[in-house]
Amino acid sequence: MTTDMIFGSIMANGTITGATFLIATLCSLAIGVFIAFMYTIKNNYSKSYIVTLALLPAIVQVVIMLVNGNIGAGVAVAGAFSLVRFRSAPGTGKEITSIFLAMAVGLATGMGYIGIAALFAIIITLANLILSNCGFGDALAEEKTLKVTVPEGLDFEGIFDDIFGRYTTKAELEEVKTSGMGSLYKLTYKIVLRQKASTKGMMDEMRQRNGNLEISCSRPVMVKSEEL
Repeated sequence: MTTDMIFGSIMANGTITGATFLIATLCSLAIGVFIAFMYTIKNNYSKSYIVTLALLPAIVQVVIMLVNGNIGAGVAVAGAFSLVRFRSAPGTGKEITSIFLAMAVGLATGMGYIGIAALFAIIITLANLILSNCGFGDALAEEKTLKVTVPEGLDFEGIFDDIFGRYTTKAELEEVKTSGMGSLYKLTYKIVLRQKASTKGMMDEMRQRNGNLEISCSRPVMVKSEEL
C-alpha cells in the first residue's frame, strides 16, 4: 500500500479533477523551490534563473495535463519547446542539468506521479551536490587559453617553443587570425602550466619577443556555435 502511494498516480484512469490539479500544481511548486534552493548551494546564479527553476516544474506540469494523451497536441507542444533553444543563450552544464531536472519533475507531476517526482528530485539534487564537491571529474592540471598578438613581420611559428618548454607541460596552437587590417596576427594557444610556474614570468618573456603587444591568459571559454 505504501509503495502504491509513492509510485502510483493520483489521477484515476488519467482523469483530471480540480483536486488533482491543485495537488499536482502545489507539489510542482514545492519541488521546484527545493530544486532552486539546492542550486543556490555553492553555485553562481541570478535571481531570474532561480525563479525560473522554481516555476518551471509547474509550467511543464500544466502543459502535460492539457495534452493528456492527445497526440496532435503533444507534437505541437514538442515543437514549441524546441523553439526555446533558439531564443536562449547557452548555459553551463549545471544550469542545463537543473533545467532538465525541473522539466522531468513537471512531466512526472503532470502525469500524477507526485511521489516519483519528489523522490527523483531529492536523489538527483543530492547526487549533483556530492559529485560537484568531491572532486569528481577534476582535471589534474587546469588548461588555460593564451592569446598572443604578434606583428605581421614576425615569423611566429616556433618562436615561443623554448618558453613553453620551461613554463608549460602542454602548448598547442589552436587558432591564427589577422587583425588591424592584416598588420597583426592573433595567436590562440591551449596551454597547461607546470606546477608553481609563474604566469607573469612566462608572459614577460613572451612580451620581449612580440614587441610588447597584447597578451592574455585565461580559463577556456565556451564558444557559441553558429546557428542556422
